[in-house]
Amino acid sequence: MTTQLIKVRGIMENFDDFVRAGNLLKNGEVVAIPTETVYGLAASAFSPDAVGKIFKAKGRPQDNPLIVHISDFDDLAKITEEVPESAVKLAENFWPGPLTMILKKNEKIPLEVTAGLSTVAVRFPSHKYARAVIEAAGVPLAAPSANLSGKPSPTSAQHVMRDLAGKIPMIIDGGECEVGLESTVIDLTGEKPMLLRPGAVTLSELCRVLGDILVNPKISEEVDDGEMVASPGMKYKHYSPEAPVVIIDGEADAFVRYVMANSEGKKAAVLCFDEEKELFSDTGISAVSYGSKSNPETLAHGLFSALRTLDEMSPDIIYAREPELSDGMELAVVNRLGRAAAFNRISV
Repeated sequence: MTTQLIKVRGIMENFDDFVRAGNLLKNGEVVAIPTETVYGLAASAFSPDAVGKIFKAKGRPQDNPLIVHISDFDDLAKITEEVPESAVKLAENFWPGPLTMILKKNEKIPLEVTAGLSTVAVRFPSHKYARAVIEAAGVPLAAPSANLSGKPSPTSAQHVMRDLAGKIPMIIDGGECEVGLESTVIDLTGEKPMLLRPGAVTLSELCRVLGDILVNPKISEEVDDGEMVASPGMKYKHYSPEAPVVIIDGEADAFVRYVMANSEGKKAAVLCFDEEKELFSDTGISAVSYGSKSNPETLAHGLFSALRTLDEMSPDIIYAREPELSDGMELAVVNRLGRAAAFNRISV
């Protein structure tokens, strides 16, 4: 299969390309699309066969649910049993945007989308090209990240090409993703709302709208074998380069000393903050920074791209720095790094 890369200049300028993408999706194919979070691999959420092509292209486990993307709030009625007041409040504040809600699904959504669950994850993206593709397809689109399963999520069309070239027919190149991490996921089907995956819509922002919100403990730990999960990004090792990642918790000087003391005989590399990159300038150890320690939004934006850059260096091991935990964007960065490292964390 030849993968066509469509560089988008604008919706009207590329009108025919969006129509072709929509026709591919109507005919049961998959298309990689940009969103404000990461690139997604989209297929009709109403077609089990089309959804199966997502799992095949990614090598994704079948028990990992997908997020359904819509282009209008009224589309919720097409895929859910009911729309609770909590969902309306969140939509008024955060949609379109990087927030996914878990709701009770209706019979139109096949179990292949939800990994056999009676709930469905749904999002209304703010990216205009993502919405243009959804509208051209005429149906809600199931779309996990457009990468090989377990690898760092793609934040550019070039990342998608590296992972999926020859496996999918089309990639819509909408430039670099604004946020850089997958959407926040909140479950609204229980007695109290529960945060399942942190993202750009932060815990503190959600609490301001809904009040008390539970936090799933699996945000910061591994999911047990055989345990069902309602959200993608909770199960299995995720976002990982080939080399093992070890998170080092401590001050910058202690971090450098630990790396130097434990790198003899290894091709080691470092994932660090912008402010600390120069500490490794004369060490012979490759250092890639992913944002400023004082600006968690830059860390979120740069994390996956930095992990992919490190992967291209083929190190034996990657030592990583993470921000201090909070209920802001730092929580999302810590979550993704934790999963990339299989929660392997050392204090120094």
